[in-house]
Amino acid sequence: MKTLKKIVFPLFSLFLLYRSVELVKTLMVSGSSEHTVGEQFLLAFLLSIFITGVFAIVGFAWPTSKIFPRSFYTLKNAGILKKTYRILGVDLFRKALLIFFWGRKKNRKKYFDGTRKGLQNFIYQSKQSEFGHFASFVSIALVSFLFLAKGMFLLVAFLTLINVIGNFYPVILQRYHRLRIDKLQSRLATD
Repeated sequence: MKTLKKIVFPLFSLFLLYRSVELVKTLMVSGSSEHTVGEQFLLAFLLSIFITGVFAIVGFAWPTSKIFPRSFYTLKNAGILKKTYRILGVDLFRKALLIFFWGRKKNRKKYFDGTRKGLQNFIYQSKQSEFGHFASFVSIALVSFLFLAKGMFLLVAFLTLINVIGNFYPVILQRYHRLRIDKLQSRLATD
C-alpha cells in the first residue's frame, strides 16, 4: 500500500499542477472582467486548492520537508512568532480546525499519540505541513503578481485572502506548535 501511495500521490500532484497551469493560462487570456464576483471567488478558491494540493498531496507520500534545510525549521525569534500568532488571531484558526477537522480523536492520533515517540512524529508532521503550506503560499503569491500585472484586482484580493487563511496561518500554527514542543522536550530532558 505504501509503494502504491508513493506512485499515485505524486501523479495526482502532477495532475493538480497541470490543472493549476491551465487555470492560470485561461485566466490570463480571458481576464477577470468576463467573470462575476462570485465566479472570481470560486476561481480563486479552486486555484488555491489546486496549488496547495500540488504540495500537500505529495507530502502525504514523501518526506517533502527535507527539501528545505534544517535551518528553515529552526525557530529563531520566539517573541516575534508569539506576537504574530496573537495579533493575527491564529488561535481562533486553531480552534476552528479542532472543531471542524481535528476534533476527532482518530484524526489527532495520526499526528500525536501521547507518547515520547509520538512527539517525534508530531514534529515530523508539523514540518511536512509547514513545507506544504509555505511552498503553496509562495506559489500562490507569485501567481497573484501575474494577475496583478493584468489588472485583476478583485481576483488577487480573493486569492490573497484565501492564501493567508489557507496557507500563511497554517505555517504560523506549525511553527507555534514546534515552539511549544521545544519547551516540552526541554522539560522532559531535565526529568
